Amino acid sequence: MSVSYDYYRIFYYVAKYGSFTRAASILMNSQPNITRTIANLEKELDCRLFLRTNRGVTLTPEGKKLFAHVEIAHEQLQNGELELASEKNLQTGSISIGVSETALQAVLLPVLQRFRRRYPGVRFRITNHSTAQAVASLKSGLVELALVSSPTGATKPLKEFRLTEFRDVLIAGPHFRRLTAGPQSLKDLAAFPLICLGPQTKTYHLLNDFFTAHGQSLQPDIIASTTEQILPMVKNDLGLGFLPEKFADEAIKKGEVFSIDLKEKLPLRHICLIRDKSRSIGIAARELEKMCLQFREEIQE
Repeated sequence: MSVSYDYYRIFYYVAKYGSFTRAASILMNSQPNITRTIANLEKELDCRLFLRTNRGVTLTPEGKKLFAHVEIAHEQLQNGELELASEKNLQTGSISIGVSETALQAVLLPVLQRFRRRYPGVRFRITNHSTAQAVASLKSGLVELALVSSPTGATKPLKEFRLTEFRDVLIAGPHFRRLTAGPQSLKDLAAFPLICLGPQTKTYHLLNDFFTAHGQSLQPDIIASTTEQILPMVKNDLGLGFLPEKFADEAIKKGEVFSIDLKEKLPLRHICLIRDKSRSIGIAARELEKMCLQFREEIQE
């Protein structure tokens, strides 16, 4: 059966207004063409859809059954067109993001604040992930964008944009304050308890490579599930911990924890925006991507 959408569209307006002439006027079409289309539709469906009278047309029982479905379809198509128009103007829409804790604090929150002021109708689904989990969600299409800390492990077709840089800092609680008296080497600190993220995280592998490069073995005494768990454990003297500077700054200023001066220089890290170039993303997600890149330019000035 080769019935085009135009056939059903014309059927809808003829049925709604009970007139070939009125339907032709609304659709800016000729009445003979409208009449011919309905005749072709009836032929294709092998049934009469309208009863013709001098006062117009009325639906047959078969026509009423068809109209019940076509009316729903027509309404859905109109809603779809309105939704697309609204999303184009970013009056509505949605964005799904996979984000690591460090990236949330350093980049996403200030960018979201600006985005929400400009586009309050856009909804967000933000998933708190490790870098590896966020990249995996991006690859599988569960999120449109990933905002994470390096190393990301992103490979084609994923595209990585570096937004800002940071370093981790080694911190200690009051019980270990003596370690801040002077520079300490990793070997000097080997006897002290260490708190670290688990092997499923990119941070763990970064630190493991760092320790190995300096002849030491990374052997954490406590495995934390999230970066946010490390600071309170350090405050309570459960061990030393590596944290991004932004997470530790306030507690250091308050004297709740203390920064240890490492002789070995910790590697520079980055907050990265990642998207899958093989997949299309929504208008709202493209605008958020644009604002993240603008944020990068602003902090580099």
